[in-house]
Amino acid sequence: MSKYIVVYSSLSGNTEDIADLIAEGIKSTGHEVIVKDAMDCNASILTEYDAFCLGAYTWGDGELPDEFLDFYEEMDELDLTGIYAATFGSGDTTYEQFCASVDILEKKIVERGGTITQPGLKIEYSPTGDDREICRQFGIDFVNKIK
Repeated sequence: MSKYIVVYSSLSGNTEDIADLIAEGIKSTGHEVIVKDAMDCNASILTEYDAFCLGAYTWGDGELPDEFLDFYEEMDELDLTGIYAATFGSGDTTYEQFCASVDILEKKIVERGGTITQPGLKIEYSPTGDDREICRQFGIDFVNKIK
């Protein structure tokens, strides 16, 4: 059984909700998954898992939030070769850079040798209605792409 972790940063709770729904999707496939706030762990934790999802809200003009910066910088020390990953986040379409954090995280994973399994998940604000099932399905698809 593969080991999964979902690491996120959330200010309003929107990205945390997405993380929890993705984890629900992963769990529904029979796998165990850990969900952690980026401020509560070091990036080296990623190398302890077979696969991970990283998520953050987008701040300002398309930037990672301050709460994710230490974790992001710590990733520079990692070799993610052979580890599968996916990215997700929340944002606001009124900004020019909608969910740019998703793309920033994906780029860092690839730079460090990780394998991106699917396009990043971008949700406006909080997942409601159909978005909730899209988040769960993202977790299921993540597991299925690794098999």
